Amino acid sequence: MLTKNYNYLLKIEYDGTKFVGWQYQKNGISIQGKIEKVLKKILGSKIRVTGAGRTDKGVHAYGQFANFKINKKIEDEKKFLNSMNHFLSKSLISIVGIKKKNLLFHSRHDAKERIYEYKIINRLGSISIHRNKAWHIKKKLDLKLLKKGAKILEGTHDFSTFRASSCSAKSPIKKINSINIKKKNEKIIMIFKSKSFLQNQVRSMVGSLEYLSCGKWKLKDFIQAFKSKKRSRCAPPAPACGLYLKNIIY
Repeated sequence: MLTKNYNYLLKIEYDGTKFVGWQYQKNGISIQGKIEKVLKKILGSKIRVTGAGRTDKGVHAYGQFANFKINKKIEDEKKFLNSMNHFLSKSLISIVGIKKKNLLFHSRHDAKERIYEYKIINRLGSISIHRNKAWHIKKKLDLKLLKKGAKILEGTHDFSTFRASSCSAKSPIKKINSINIKKKNEKIIMIFKSKSFLQNQVRSMVGSLEYLSCGKWKLKDFIQAFKSKKRSRCAPPAPACGLYLKNIIY
């Protein structure tokens, strides 16, 4: 067996609409599967890529990162990048960067912070340009309540309420470094920063913040649901189409 002496990190952008998610699954096409197929075509052998974030079905990415190990140096990284994008172009997956790393580097374990963005279009009229790219909410949201609720979620807490029943994380305790909310005209952008998130955590938090800011819940209802640590008390998770893996900090 040949020793794998080279470790490369890819920065990846994708439209997740038609994929089953990042991770390889038997029931459909994954982003990981597409990239591994192209790597095999270019490099001539089966390659396993390790993603930094396991985005779900329908979730997009501006800055997903994944590393892979091979036994031969990539001499012309620009040519390699162009070849990958040529084969991936119809899939709406783009490789936007490649960097050689040390052999011990691991894209998931070495991440210091993950940044997710959630996009909402808050208007009565239907959406066209942002279809499958944002959550369309017709009822006007209370921005002050949205920010107040988000502030409560910052810091270290037990996030069991916002954790998917299928989540494999050992602990529901996570630290949210910050939640930043900005509104420009009808567009609301929410930025979530943490070292790591539970499965469905961001979408569950956004869904519950929507319940608060549209008047379905009072602030005390939101707090009680959060502190209950019961998944059954969570509001319906926000749609996957509005969620983006924005960046990974190493």
